[in-house]
Amino acid sequence: MVVLQASNIIKSFGARMILEEASITLHAGEKAAVVGPNGAGKTTLLKIITGEMRPDTGETVRPGGATLGCLAQEGGLSPGLTVMEEMLSVFSSLIEQEKTMRNMERLMGEKEILQDPQAFDRISGEYSTLTEAFRNSGGYEFRAGIRSVLHGLKFGEEYHQRAADTLSGGQKTRLAMARLLLSRPDVLVLDEPTNHLDMETLSWLEKYLQSYPGSILVVSHDRYFLDSLADTVYELDRGRLHRYPGNYSKFITQKAQDRERDKKLYEKQKKEIARTEDFIRRNIARASTTGRAQSKRKSLEKMDLIEKPVELKGASFSFSIERPSAREVLAAKNLSVGYRDNLLVSDIDLLIERGERVALIGPNGAGKSTLLKTVAGIIQPLKGHLTLGAYVETGYYDQEQARLAGSHTVLNEIWNRFPHMDEKDVRNLLGSFLFSGDAVFKTVDNLSGGEKARLALAVIMLWRANFLLMDEPTNHLDVYSREVLEEALQGYDGTIFFVSHDRYFLNKLATRVIEITPGGLAGFPGNYDDFLSKRSRMDSSGPSTPALSEEKEAARLSYQKDKEARRMAEKMRKRASDLESAIEETERRIISLEEEIYLPEANRDLDLLLKKNADLERYREELDSLYTQWESVTEGLGKI
Repeated sequence: MVVLQASNIIKSFGARMILEEASITLHAGEKAAVVGPNGAGKTTLLKIITGEMRPDTGETVRPGGATLGCLAQEGGLSPGLTVMEEMLSVFSSLIEQEKTMRNMERLMGEKEILQDPQAFDRISGEYSTLTEAFRNSGGYEFRAGIRSVLHGLKFGEEYHQRAADTLSGGQKTRLAMARLLLSRPDVLVLDEPTNHLDMETLSWLEKYLQSYPGSILVVSHDRYFLDSLADTVYELDRGRLHRYPGNYSKFITQKAQDRERDKKLYEKQKKEIARTEDFIRRNIARASTTGRAQSKRKSLEKMDLIEKPVELKGASFSFSIERPSAREVLAAKNLSVGYRDNLLVSDIDLLIERGERVALIGPNGAGKSTLLKTVAGIIQPLKGHLTLGAYVETGYYDQEQARLAGSHTVLNEIWNRFPHMDEKDVRNLLGSFLFSGDAVFKTVDNLSGGEKARLALAVIMLWRANFLLMDEPTNHLDVYSREVLEEALQGYDGTIFFVSHDRYFLNKLATRVIEITPGGLAGFPGNYDDFLSKRSRMDSSGPSTPALSEEKEAARLSYQKDKEARRMAEKMRKRASDLESAIEETERRIISLEEEIYLPEANRDLDLLLKKNADLERYREELDSLYTQWESVTEGLGKI
């Protein structure tokens, strides 16, 4: 059954066409995502669907009167209410029914009613009907549901009686989300619902929405979220919506296949048109062939031309280093970070080595950004030691882009930092970050979040640092720019220490995950999925079992043990490399001796021939020994 349909929506702002005959159909229970680059019109589409904005032409209908819910721009919260009162307001009709039921219960207990069988039967019959309706409407579960949703969105008991208008902006957004989820409309419309949520809350929201009985239409740049939730993806491309069944990963695969098919069809038709036009030119003037040429011309005029596939213009960049750092990039011992009146993380023992890509995760407010700023030298440690290795040059990416000068133009922001660059080179660089034409003269203050993010990435790229400290680098980037950033960082030869809530990004990039917990730092080798798997095994094994103790001990970062293990691994890798070089050299000598033995001069000189045969045998024995040593070393490396 169709619950929402938008047909041939057209919307423009001045001369700029945003939506061009965009259509979308949502069925009952369907969970659909809308994706596309920043500025494509995704939020405009949602505003039209929810009635906040009118289209130029086209219509939106909800067959059967399906209810629709979305987050209001101001959050939709009522002034003066507490957190719990806000949630209870969703169930005002049930609460009124509950009051009526309590009144009827008191009435049925009164002496006059008990002595009047007809009155008692009438009231008890009404009470029975009311309680049945109350039960069917979820009257006995809604309070538990409120507590469950508030808990999932990080509103514990201490928040329940707190005035909603005293909450922070992010908390108000989460509370409005809780209110919306509890209202359970037939169609849930969500615009970037994962913004500013920590990992635990994200995981809860995903599970809640996966089991949501109604339909969902969501705009999000969180690809991990889209993979887990969406069963349909609509791509908004040049004003039109293209439907793909499946989640985000399936959409990416199908889109690539469709694009390749469209290219082939376009090229095939182009060649066919060229051959037909050539035939017409050669035969139109001949009396014997002019009829065929005219017939082909008519066919050509009637041909449905395939539109040339347009490649999306995306950012294009890479990161390089000026020179490599020492093997030990960062060493911290008994480190405490925070602010004078607010200790956030203490007793940190941490070692990061060259080439690692280390992700730092944890709940909001745990101290992730503060630790990164401490490593970058922006704030001082409260206690302990923090050492950067030899030849380490840091490049820091600030999620707020506070280090960009608001009054500078995009062009001058680069030029002032790198005055040796020619204007042509600066413009070419900015073009690769999607700043072209007059866009380079926009001031930083007037840039969008995505534009500021791309400009900050351009600056950090030019530093050519060998140790990148990146705080939420995918924030404000659309899905296409995020993929480019992933590829650039995967090809980077330096070391990366980064904070991110983008779990898809974490999976692609991280070689180690460090979690900030109440007990300190806990480290896990591998990417985000590896981290989830290991932590799940730890949680399920129970607090008293030896398996949990061993795994927690193995997971927790120990500075000295970690350092010794890495040093041993480096030593063994060096030994393996030396053995491989010796094997290659020995094999070259054996080949050379085998060739020399068959030379005429060797066959004429018996002593020389015997010497070369003895050398050949010695090198063969040496080669066997080298291979045995190499196998032993590589086997040992595999166990570390």
